[in-house]
Amino acid sequence: MNTNFTTSPLPKLIRSIALPSSIGMIFNTLFNVVDTYYGGLVSTTALAALSLSFPIFFIILSIGMGMGTGATALISSSLGAGHKKSAGIYAAQAITLALFNALLLTVVGILLAPHLLKLLGAKDEYLGIAVAYMNIILSGTLFFLLNSTLNATLTSRGDTKTYRNFLTAGFMLNVVMDPWFMYGGLGVPAMGVGGIGFSTVIIQILGTFYLIHRLRKQKIMEGIGWKEWIPKQKYFLELFKQGFPASLNMLTVAIGIFVITYFAGKFGKEAVAAYGIATRIEQLALLPTVGLNIAALTIAAQNMGAGLPRRVYDSWKLNIVYGLLIISVGIVSVMLFSGFLMKIFTNDPIVIQIGKEYLGVATLFFFAYIFLNISVSTLQGIKKPLYAIFVGTYRQFLLPFPLFLLLSVHLGWGTRGIWWGIFFANWSAAIFTFYYTRRKLKNIQADEASELK
Repeated sequence: MNTNFTTSPLPKLIRSIALPSSIGMIFNTLFNVVDTYYGGLVSTTALAALSLSFPIFFIILSIGMGMGTGATALISSSLGAGHKKSAGIYAAQAITLALFNALLLTVVGILLAPHLLKLLGAKDEYLGIAVAYMNIILSGTLFFLLNSTLNATLTSRGDTKTYRNFLTAGFMLNVVMDPWFMYGGLGVPAMGVGGIGFSTVIIQILGTFYLIHRLRKQKIMEGIGWKEWIPKQKYFLELFKQGFPASLNMLTVAIGIFVITYFAGKFGKEAVAAYGIATRIEQLALLPTVGLNIAALTIAAQNMGAGLPRRVYDSWKLNIVYGLLIISVGIVSVMLFSGFLMKIFTNDPIVIQIGKEYLGVATLFFFAYIFLNISVSTLQGIKKPLYAIFVGTYRQFLLPFPLFLLLSVHLGWGTRGIWWGIFFANWSAAIFTFYYTRRKLKNIQADEASELK
């Protein structure tokens, strides 16, 4: 990539990074939408089982995305400072670390998944479907983590198109493979809901080979010998220091989904299924803004490495403005078509009504996501990753749990109490995060100015 992160005009730079990323993530969510659609064709129980499995699945994704975020920040910072060799070593060590994490997560996941699913209320056929699906997904942990790390290496150099291509192709393959593996044919036995998980793992494996091919073709790891792949304490510690807080932040999201699913489960499997469908619709509305988070992280890391804090501040503000404009379209779309969108996935009137109820409240905190996500990404880019843990814990668990108890249980609001609890948690976190990030960035500029005097 010939992108110059320290001199290119910010609007052009943001578009070049964010647009391919957003397109890729749109297809990634469409991938999940396809899974949800076919699960709904089986039964409400199957659909609820997929929704129930998502918090555990998200734990795998959170480790991969968190470590990928840390790798992107460190590689980008090294490149911004002109240390290409160091950037290559960080990339190699990040891939090695992903292998260790994958082994640990696979073993722990297979042991704990049944107990976590029972805690969420699964039993009998409901539990059997969820466990079978999760065991297949857990078998692909290595490839989920590798793909996040390989993508981080590409993203740090401004290449977001490769991952976009993989996610786009993956969605198209999933449209064909989900029904094929579910219902069988051409020598493949009918696997039911397990076929949805099997399709996902196969596509991740194909993606790993494609990303490795792109890394080799671009000669990104050129000059990195086999010794650089052997675990080194210094690099592992730095990757852990930068990536673990990001992973913990993503884990708080998983815990948050777990908590929401736990409370929704108190109102029946219809509420769990409705939440699962509605969050897919919510993700589709938010996805055009996801690329801005990646742009904020990469631009911040490169420019901090080059000693240009003012450019970091300007990028943060511009990304937020773009995000608010883009999500406005999503808000209007969800408000107008929530009922129609719910009916695509289910004909159960109870599920549809609960899903519409959630989306009606969710559109009121979409703006909060913009302030939160872009600010946290910027902080990670300037190597301030610990804040993400604080704000994630606050908005995903510390505040929601008592709010859900108060509104949903004690005041008798039912599922509405859960949705309004999410509203208050997100907005309070967003307001504080915005002002905290602004103060941090202004302080860095002031420190840089005083050093130049």
